[in-house]
Amino acid sequence: MAADELLLQLMRERADLFATVLEKVQEHEVQILYTQIDRDGENNPRFVEHAYRVDAQAYFYPASTIKLAGAMLALEKLRDLDLDGLDRDTPLRIGRDRAVQEAVERDGSAPDGVPTIAHYIRKLFAVSDNDAYNRLYEFVGQQQINEGLWQKGYEDVRLTHRLSLQLSPLENRHTNSFVFSRGNEAIYRQPPAYNTDIYRAAQPIVKGVGCIADGSLVDEPKDFAGSNYMSMRVLQGLLKAVVFPHSTPRECRFRYGEEDRRFLLAAMSNLPRECGQLDYDREKYYDSYVKFFMFGDSKAELPAHIRSFNKVGLAYGYLIDNAYIVDFKNCIEFLLTAVVYVNKNGIFNDGKYEYDEVAFPFLANLGRVVYEHELARERPHQPDLSEFVFVR
Repeated sequence: MAADELLLQLMRERADLFATVLEKVQEHEVQILYTQIDRDGENNPRFVEHAYRVDAQAYFYPASTIKLAGAMLALEKLRDLDLDGLDRDTPLRIGRDRAVQEAVERDGSAPDGVPTIAHYIRKLFAVSDNDAYNRLYEFVGQQQINEGLWQKGYEDVRLTHRLSLQLSPLENRHTNSFVFSRGNEAIYRQPPAYNTDIYRAAQPIVKGVGCIADGSLVDEPKDFAGSNYMSMRVLQGLLKAVVFPHSTPRECRFRYGEEDRRFLLAAMSNLPRECGQLDYDREKYYDSYVKFFMFGDSKAELPAHIRSFNKVGLAYGYLIDNAYIVDFKNCIEFLLTAVVYVNKNGIFNDGKYEYDEVAFPFLANLGRVVYEHELARERPHQPDLSEFVFVR
């Protein structure tokens, strides 16, 4: 069966779940990348990819899914600096080097109020904290975030700005100074950085019919040419680089150590209620708060035997999940990445998106249909998934 046909067939067989989106699939800008995993007798994975409407030229706003790259690059930078006493748990301070920047001396959500790269990464995955990503963006720097990915072969990438902050393109090219220290001893001082290059699509990327800006309607399409961009295959490629580093081409791998990788996997799979000192309100931050596949249309507690190692995104009417899903009881695993767009009136920033009516059910049902297909699919060898079991 051709790759595109499998996903389409799975959805057509459940027309009661997918007809609304499939009838207007171009309007909803759907892209899906589903990768089956078969293990050999030595537990080495083999991948079979199934794609539906995946197109690197079909722009979608990646929203918070880019945070995975920020976390990976931050850990890699710490490893590359290779300084005694400098690691993800080293206390840090962030400077205010320009009028629009924000300094950080303390973090009230961190143990003892001490900000660290590790704590930012935990928050970034637990509830998709935007400020946490912005701090990693500032630590790595705009130029290195992009060039670091491009050099590894992740070409369909353009990361140009912080999240949820109304800063100009110029200000987003400037990033803050950092000081890492233990006690009174400064271990690493990073001066403020400025990217002299301008990252922007060669052609306008216009969408919608209008946008709310400063409380008023701008009656023209929104141009995403200067906005963040990351393709489906890059999103899943980054996920594979974390989950399956030894099956990732050497040039595409990241230079953090195995212990950092284990930390990253644990953070990716943690539910808000499992984050210890973060102590999130369980009513607001329910189990599926950032687990859209299979569970995103419900606030019920997730089953203990299923884990999603993922990063989601939600903004401008785009809903995205990028996940490695494991069922320890039934010994199944698969990779799934998808986006759906819901903005019926074509106006951005008006808060009127059909997330609850269309997008959350679509991703939840897609995850369940693929999961059911995996349950029924024969495998040559049962996978050993013990490396993905974490003590919570």
